[in-house]
Amino acid sequence: MATNAFLLIASFLLVLMLLAKPLGHFIAYLIDGDMPRAISKSESVFWRLSGIKQIGRDLPEMNYRQYAIAIFMFNLLGFGLLFVILLCQGSLPLNPQHYPGMSWDLAFNTAISFVANTNWQSYSGENTLSYLSQMVGLTVQNFLSAATGIAVVFALIRAFSRHGSKTIGNAWVDLARITLYLLLPLSIVLALFFVSQGVIQNFSPYILSSNLDSSSQLLPMGPVASQEAIKLLGTNGGGFFGANSSHPFENPTALSNFVQMLAIFLIPTALCFAFGRTVSDSKQGHALLWAMAIIFVIAAAVVIHEEYVGNPFLGELHATSTANLEGKENRFGTLGSALYAVVTTAASCGAVNSMHDSYTALGGMVPMWLMQIGEVVFGGVGSGLYGMLLFVLLAVFLAGLMIGRTPEYLGKKIEVREMKMVALAILVTPTLVLLGTTISLMTEAGRAGILNPGAHGFSEVLYAFSSAANNNGSAFAGLSSNTPYYNVMLALAMFFGRFGVIFPVLAIAGSMAVKKPQAASLAALPTHGPLFIGLLIMTVLLIGALTFVPALALGPIAEHLQIWLAA
Repeated sequence: MATNAFLLIASFLLVLMLLAKPLGHFIAYLIDGDMPRAISKSESVFWRLSGIKQIGRDLPEMNYRQYAIAIFMFNLLGFGLLFVILLCQGSLPLNPQHYPGMSWDLAFNTAISFVANTNWQSYSGENTLSYLSQMVGLTVQNFLSAATGIAVVFALIRAFSRHGSKTIGNAWVDLARITLYLLLPLSIVLALFFVSQGVIQNFSPYILSSNLDSSSQLLPMGPVASQEAIKLLGTNGGGFFGANSSHPFENPTALSNFVQMLAIFLIPTALCFAFGRTVSDSKQGHALLWAMAIIFVIAAAVVIHEEYVGNPFLGELHATSTANLEGKENRFGTLGSALYAVVTTAASCGAVNSMHDSYTALGGMVPMWLMQIGEVVFGGVGSGLYGMLLFVLLAVFLAGLMIGRTPEYLGKKIEVREMKMVALAILVTPTLVLLGTTISLMTEAGRAGILNPGAHGFSEVLYAFSSAANNNGSAFAGLSSNTPYYNVMLALAMFFGRFGVIFPVLAIAGSMAVKKPQAASLAALPTHGPLFIGLLIMTVLLIGALTFVPALALGPIAEHLQIWLAA
């Protein structure tokens, strides 16, 4: 087991780095705006069709307030359009199964979920949504929500690389270029690969199939591959089917499973390389990658170990294997399922190829904890890097306090205004998680959705709000969440968890762009060496431990002790 796990993780990270580095260099060109002449000419056609006379660099740049307003209004419009599509689905075309529109609370939850890049699903797609809703509604938002996160981190990266600037870029240019030149080309290539592996892509009505035992089965159809590609590349995670990537029509082979994991981490990893290249110090990006990779490997090792150790009661029954196989597909096995669970929760993706609710107590706790620390271990596209940079600023501030110097990062002083925004951004999601969990346990409507007793039932509620507030979207599926209470509460957690972090990040970007770099001193702490990487990791772990260990002790830790003490 240990050898196979080591080889899988090592090969995964090796292939990931080989793919991400050249992509990161291309992303750096997008950040700088230095587009090749041929692309600039084709781009001018797009702007003219949009009714905009200026093109590319001729569009005026925005300060952080203008950028934030543009991002928010763009997403608000997306929410409104998706909400209407979901409500009116029954009257719209491309609905071969004649599904009615969603209820208002489910449509509200789903619209916010996909706009916020969370993709929490309180429904099963093949039983609820038409092809039009899947394509024009959800898939479009998969592109736009991913572009939003990347645009925000573009603005923050520019802020660190600029000196004495009041602007951080143009939101409309960033959103357009990210979608046209990054997300669309990668999605087309990945969708074609998925089709080659057996992922379906059609507009056929559902097929009534006759089985060998003379029974019949209704096989769902649909344009799956095109949605599957951006679901992974954009760290969206919402599946075409209720079973998500455990469904053979979404993830048919071991090879497609490996490529799906690569796709989830590809852009977050490439953004670290792009960050180093843009600030003219590649070691800074490498330091962030080292910190992310170390936490990721430790988390993966723990989950794989716990799932192979499995249930102690199986040993008492003299089973040939005590490995926890419940909720896992045989074609992926324990190893492929456990690694996928760590990848999807580390990256705020939320796609699943196994049922996290069926994991062992500690095996399920680690994915939950990866979400709770803010989805900064690679993280979502854009959001993972700007989340980790918040911890970088906090670590620099703590180091400055310890050595008695004004904290600096990339030569720019970190002052009171920046630290207020860092504190606000870091604290907003834990507040949403703990407050939402508390209210749910105190109210009858919240307790009504809990199907499992004791510590595991508590874990299901804690996992739901951890997933929603940190924009992940995966679930402990034992919670009955398709109720007006949970649809509204989780939607609010997703909304404030998304924009409650984006606004402080853009405020930091506006502040840092104005600052001019100071001359480096010998007493300054290098932010690219092993010492700082260790400090950064400890900062992330410390914040997570202080905030969530009491809650985890009531859920998965208590459940683990109950099982092993009873065995």
